Amino acid sequence: MVPTDKDAPEPESPPGADSPLPPEFDFAVEDGDEEIQDFADLDLPEDDAAPASVRRGAAVIRSFWRQAPQGPGVYRMIAADGEVLYVGKAKSVRKRIASYMRPLGHNNRIARMIALTASMVFISTSTETEALLLETNYIKQMKPRFNVLMRDDKSFPYILLTGDHAAPQILKHRGARNRKGDYFGPFASVWAVNRTMNALERAFLLRSCSDSYYENRTRPCLLHQIKRCSAPCTGEIDLDDYRRLVGEARDFLSGKSRAVRDLLATEMTSASDALEFERAARLRDRIAALSAIQGAQGVNPKTVEEADVFAIVEEAGQFCVEAFFFRTYQNWGNRAYFPRADKSLASAEVLDAFLAQFYADKPAPRLILLSHEIENGAVLSEALSLRTGHRIEIARPQRGEKHELVEHACQNAREAMSRRLSETASQEKLLAALAAALGLSAPLRRVEIYDNSHIMGTNAVGAMVVAGPAGFMKAHYRTFNIKGEDLTPGDDYGMMREVLRRRFLRLAKDEAAADGPSTRDDDEDIFPQRPDLILIDGGQGQFDAANAILDELSVTGVAVAGIAKGVDRNAGRESFFVAGKAPFRLSPRDPALYFVQRLRDEAHRFAIGTHRARRKKEFTRSPLDEIAGVGPARKRALLHAFGTAKAISKAALSDLEKVAGVNAATARLVYNYFHEGGG
Repeated sequence: MVPTDKDAPEPESPPGADSPLPPEFDFAVEDGDEEIQDFADLDLPEDDAAPASVRRGAAVIRSFWRQAPQGPGVYRMIAADGEVLYVGKAKSVRKRIASYMRPLGHNNRIARMIALTASMVFISTSTETEALLLETNYIKQMKPRFNVLMRDDKSFPYILLTGDHAAPQILKHRGARNRKGDYFGPFASVWAVNRTMNALERAFLLRSCSDSYYENRTRPCLLHQIKRCSAPCTGEIDLDDYRRLVGEARDFLSGKSRAVRDLLATEMTSASDALEFERAARLRDRIAALSAIQGAQGVNPKTVEEADVFAIVEEAGQFCVEAFFFRTYQNWGNRAYFPRADKSLASAEVLDAFLAQFYADKPAPRLILLSHEIENGAVLSEALSLRTGHRIEIARPQRGEKHELVEHACQNAREAMSRRLSETASQEKLLAALAAALGLSAPLRRVEIYDNSHIMGTNAVGAMVVAGPAGFMKAHYRTFNIKGEDLTPGDDYGMMREVLRRRFLRLAKDEAAADGPSTRDDDEDIFPQRPDLILIDGGQGQFDAANAILDELSVTGVAVAGIAKGVDRNAGRESFFVAGKAPFRLSPRDPALYFVQRLRDEAHRFAIGTHRARRKKEFTRSPLDEIAGVGPARKRALLHAFGTAKAISKAALSDLEKVAGVNAATARLVYNYFHEGGG
């Protein structure tokens, strides 16, 4: 599920609607009666049929109602432990809050939200557009459990033609647009960017090397030899001619692909007529490369130059949003999202909430096409238009090519949802098979797998991989830098004890802060924080060490299993260790065994990758990193002046003071570090 904004929590009136008070109370807000100081004065009926927790929550909300602004704004509903339950916006916050003050008439989702509410916070805004933007920011930061949440929020890759060098570079870009140049995108995946860049390099012979590499070339590199770069670095092409190639590439990416191809075709014909067959062949290859770009992009619209297309489908209580990106009449890829949303929400409400989060940190095209009409379309359009400086249209097309694009997105959404449900069903069967193999009666919702990685005890790390019904839950992965000073280097048992002690002490602390085991674990739509099973990559010794820690911390309700590698480390001959059972093996063709092998291999991969990253960081570490007050710029200046950290350590104070960008105080810090025992 995925938190989002929109006015999700409306019980009977849709979110964003300004209806909420029961008819007998409408006058209280419609007339803005200033004489009514507290909504309790209205004698709100207390229905004994409502659960006590809901009546209590409604009473809390009623106590905050008087503080709610009558104009537009954002409100937060907060639990007793400080958890933000829901973030919403409204044209009239007071009207919206009034809808939660009735103890009856709510669906299960809103009733649970009301029951858990212990306090509320309000923020007034000048316009509903500002409220929408603020609500979206809060949702992305706080991830309230009762909002729609966009799970996959990775930034999109772009292609950048740099504008800060005499010979512009073409490269992949992801993140903030701090570098000067022209950005083209978004592309749905890095794979789509790589494919396009490879073709562009063949078509326009642009350099992809870094500026420092460019400046230090004395002869053309291999890319020039294989006709992927025109080699401006060594003067193989005049800079004016190179900039003409850059201009052609910019025109192609800006939508003038037909004009560029026609120009190249004319040049090829002229070269052929002039008997310059080698040049004609190079131009032919460039035209073929451009054709490869467009040919690989599948559906390319004829009348839609720039648009994002979104289609949503719902099945079995899950939602899938398929997004297509069209730029310069070209299809630049698609991506499926599976937002976290309550089953009671309509598809249009989920899409409404999803879009505000999607464009919170991404530029919007001039046209956004949707499969459903959304309530906040006008407000979102206004917000995006203000941000971009030009009009953004949000529409649900009914006919023509735009409608065909939306239908194509719907078809892809349905297919993505089918794949997702199939994978989830398979994963649930595997979890059930694993529970049966280990003799566990309770279903498995969260499985944690632990592994350690080190070289003779150095740079030791522990890794925790998490799996659930939806597969590997990478957002829940954790690493542990082994810190125990009393550990013998290479003591795997001691490392496992430290990792598990830190993991379950932290879990106990979190549960204590929430007054007991997380209430979120009781919600089938919320992934639990407490594991049902922990798998230890190791034999009897590791298994005993894990159980000893759980006993020491009085952890109950968590099963433990150890997996020892087979004879000669052969896969398929693993031994299992479970409390109350003698060590046993599973059939070589048992699906549960294959599943355990996948879990163990993922933990091993994650642990090894983390260890290598830490080891690499140690290799590149400099003594200068330890000196407070010496940042990247001064460190660079010192290394540029002396060459190595060793030379800096031997330098006299007077020499350090002569380095450009290093003042006397910093020079003294560096000198003292190396000459007074600091190093």
